[in-house]
Amino acid sequence: MNELIQVNYDTEHPTVSARDLHEALGIEKRFSAWFETNSQGFIECEDFTSVLVGTEVQNNGGIQLRELQDYNLSIDMAKHICLMSRTEKGKRCRQYFIDLEKAWNTPEQIFARALKMADKQIESLKNINTTLRLESKVKDQQISEMKPKVSYYDLVLQCPGLLSTTEISKDYGMSAKAMNKLLHELRIQYCQDKVWFLYQQYAGYGYTQTKTYNYSDSDGVQRSRVHMYWTQKGRLFIYDTLKSEGIVPVIEKDKIA
Repeated sequence: MNELIQVNYDTEHPTVSARDLHEALGIEKRFSAWFETNSQGFIECEDFTSVLVGTEVQNNGGIQLRELQDYNLSIDMAKHICLMSRTEKGKRCRQYFIDLEKAWNTPEQIFARALKMADKQIESLKNINTTLRLESKVKDQQISEMKPKVSYYDLVLQCPGLLSTTEISKDYGMSAKAMNKLLHELRIQYCQDKVWFLYQQYAGYGYTQTKTYNYSDSDGVQRSRVHMYWTQKGRLFIYDTLKSEGIVPVIEKDKIA
């Protein structure tokens, strides 16, 4: 089939330029006025879409690029306009579009379009797959960067081992009584019925755990006693708090010395 008017096949359904049709029909009426008249009764975005096209024009001895208003017409709309022209050129263009539609709907063309659509979907999936692989590499890198921090928290902050105040006080070269008094003066803990408790502002952070022990007194009577123990997280809390007060463990004093 000889190409009477250039047809755009890039969209789901073929379209034709309104300006190309205006020229093929040999219309002398100004394009904008012609289209306004012939587009009556048609629906924008269904039968036609507005587009801008670039064209070269002479300007002061040079060439300038200008944008012109154009419209992509459906083949049905183009056939209708050709019919309304009532000219020999209109009949020829209309028959051209009819033949084009017949060719467009042959099994071979339908199969070719299906293959083309499949190729586009495959290409789209390839792009998605490439993006996912890149995102996966970024996440792997982020996880790799976080590993030292995770190991640190696992070994230090989340260590299940509990320490008594006596054990912690040895790090600072003082007695448990002196450590308890210091923590009390810093408004960290208070004593009630011979049991130490954290003030409310420090409770709930996982700094301590309490355990109950059963024992026999001198008369053989079974009794119980509650002790407060520090977690590794609590041990670091004590370290940071005392360090802000200028009190550091013995090992750090040795390093300074």
